[in-house]
Amino acid sequence: MSSRIAKSLSIAALAATLAACSSVPLDQNAGSGSGNEGASSGQIMDPFNPQSPLAQQRSVYFDFNQYVVKDQYRPLVEMHSKYLTAHAQQKIHIEGNTDARGSAEYNLALGQRRSDAVAKMMELLGVNANQIEAISFGKERPKATGTTEADYAENRRADIVYQR
Repeated sequence: MSSRIAKSLSIAALAATLAACSSVPLDQNAGSGSGNEGASSGQIMDPFNPQSPLAQQRSVYFDFNQYVVKDQYRPLVEMHSKYLTAHAQQKIHIEGNTDARGSAEYNLALGQRRSDAVAKMMELLGVNANQIEAISFGKERPKATGTTEADYAENRRADIVYQR
């Protein structure tokens, strides 16, 4: 009898774990920061114009070993989502990246979780999933090549890349 109860509890725990994996984690405690302060309705919204906020603000940064999209990046994701819903033919890649610490396999998986989190948020904001390809480069494409904490922080990101 206790074996049956243990099995039931194990199955319930597994189901709860899988259900938790299906949602996009959001950081409810994150402060404001460099999300989307520069984008106003009067600016040109063209992802291929270097002066556009869509071209200038393309990176969502993450804490160490995390794939939670912080609240400070919600306006950035919303800005890109609004453009993509208005331009249904436009496709993007979301490129997940990590810092240099950890194995290649672990970092590829973490980078994928980061790109998936941003993609899921965009889909929840109305972007068609067919417009988005979430990929991971792990630690293979660093923005910063140093080994300081600031360099590592610069590399923990998901980049939104518009396709021509």
